[in-house]
Amino acid sequence: MFKWANLRSDKLNLEREIVSPNGRNKCKFILKNGKIFYQVTRDDKIIVDLSALGFLISGEEPVGEDLKLVRAITSSHTETIELPWGEDHFIPNNYQEATFYLAETKSVRRLLTLRFRVFDDAVAFRYEIPPQPKFQQITIADELTEFNINLNSLAWKIPAYEPDRYEYNYERAGVYELTHAVHTPLTIKTPSGYYLALHEAALYNYGSMTIKLEDNVLKSDITPLSDGTCAHVSLPFQTPWRLIMVADSAIGLTANRTMYALNDPPAQDFSWVETLKFIGIWWAMYVGEWTWAPGDRHGATTEHAKAYVDAAVRLGIRGLLIEGWNDGWEGNWLENGIRNNFVKTTDDFTLAEVAAYARSHGVELVGHHETVGFVDNYEKQLSAAYNYYAVNNIHYIKTGYAGSMMQINGRKEFHHSQLGVLHYQKTVELAAAKRICLDIHEPIKGTGIERTWPNLLSREGARGQEYEGGALSPSHTCFLPYTRMLAGGMDYTPGIFDLTNSVKRISTTLTRQLAYFVTIYSGMTMAADRPQIYEERFQDVFNFVRDVPTTFERTIPIAGEIGEYYIVARLARDLKTWFIAGVTNEVARRAHLELSFLADNFVYNATIYTDSADAHYRDNPFGHEITARRVSKKDPIDVYMAPGGGFAIELKPL
Repeated sequence: MFKWANLRSDKLNLEREIVSPNGRNKCKFILKNGKIFYQVTRDDKIIVDLSALGFLISGEEPVGEDLKLVRAITSSHTETIELPWGEDHFIPNNYQEATFYLAETKSVRRLLTLRFRVFDDAVAFRYEIPPQPKFQQITIADELTEFNINLNSLAWKIPAYEPDRYEYNYERAGVYELTHAVHTPLTIKTPSGYYLALHEAALYNYGSMTIKLEDNVLKSDITPLSDGTCAHVSLPFQTPWRLIMVADSAIGLTANRTMYALNDPPAQDFSWVETLKFIGIWWAMYVGEWTWAPGDRHGATTEHAKAYVDAAVRLGIRGLLIEGWNDGWEGNWLENGIRNNFVKTTDDFTLAEVAAYARSHGVELVGHHETVGFVDNYEKQLSAAYNYYAVNNIHYIKTGYAGSMMQINGRKEFHHSQLGVLHYQKTVELAAAKRICLDIHEPIKGTGIERTWPNLLSREGARGQEYEGGALSPSHTCFLPYTRMLAGGMDYTPGIFDLTNSVKRISTTLTRQLAYFVTIYSGMTMAADRPQIYEERFQDVFNFVRDVPTTFERTIPIAGEIGEYYIVARLARDLKTWFIAGVTNEVARRAHLELSFLADNFVYNATIYTDSADAHYRDNPFGHEITARRVSKKDPIDVYMAPGGGFAIELKPL
């Protein structure tokens, strides 16, 4: 549906409105005295007021002034997208599109295209810069995109440009307080009660967008290169989509999949990609049992690796991560990461032998490359390192970039700069060529490129359980579904059952750890504790970890509020088995679960894992109950979540 309304006929002043398929969202493109703006409403209430658009190009006048409309093209699009893995098998891609071709009336008569798409649950737009009459390359000095949102709105944010990248605790603030740059997705609640998330989609060859309040307006703040510019690009060029997700409730926002719809379908065959659940030689190092570096307590030995393969088989887990296997972990590895050799093992580890042993037992190895951000060192070895895994039939890699900055071309660059984005993409594409799947830690944020590159199975990009032991509160994972998880799956490393270890004291209950396998989605999911913890103490509870899949047919957010609690149901791709889970913050809660989404005329065996009445994340984290009953869609389930607790339910049809 389109509504064209010209203010005047001179093409320097006009308004054109694009309306979502259901009529609730409207985006107005405005050309006023040669300058370009947009405005967004929902139910005819303004959610993004008049906001300027444009660019600064180095050595040039600003792009976004003295413009006239040359042509406008409109179209409607309706389709259903199939995703090979993820939280949903099929997602809608229904929108109204308007493309505005603009040309300057003065100066060098540069050309600019603006493309808008208006969905029922989002508005998106991007800049497209065609080849120019007098030049084919440009340096973008700044992007002038505004998001003019009511300053009395609430926001949930983490800071940008800090040494720990995205790994900070989420905080609530007024929009008027966002005077320092913050990362996206930036979740906002407006005074009119709508929920928004400012983000981007299809981020390639450009700096990541952060958001900052300037002159009482939220503005894009593109992560700069070390030379101070945003990007060096050849024409034609298109920016990432600027994405405004919209919902009537916080829980409704978590169902938004528009980011994937704004990405292209795969350009090659990815039928070989499979999601994976794995254990790892990892947590034993965090609790001080073993070390990454060689020595008397070295974790990644051939002997330990084979023992973990055997444990994976006993536990019914298909994968095994091995960290600390390669040469270069000696001393302070954060400072010495430039020494990492990704094709040379330590003396007590034989990769070919371990890989053959794992393969003979049906276990997939997950290799590990910790670069510490020394990208120059990594890229010199990249092809050889991926070949090394490929010839040993290793199809999964966890990469890491734990340094506060990247070293690229001899300079220090932000992970989120154009050069960082280009490097991450290089690893994804090379991995695809070798039929390898990636789990990237210290990544660039998710922008939906997993649709185009399905071998990118997971990312970190927020504080995970390695921060347990004092840096996480129970509220942390009650923020993630409404903030970080809007950018896609996260490797949170759930499943820590050794809750009272003095080295890493965990601030959750036992059943909350089960809930994480459902509430925090990841295409590569790690059952992160040591195998003996599962086998010796918690075999009955571990049944849920073994059963829960790593890809789903359908996801139904049930209830929640940001930072308080989150409850979700997911249907396995067998189209039969449901998994329901919830987490709460420091406040105990009871939840009444209506099961109206279950299939008609089906009866299910429900296995329900809940906190006991006396459970508490500090005082009694192990208190739990396991009950079984039969239910249908007419039979609600009542569950209890202790302070810092949660619940998990598996529903199998009879």
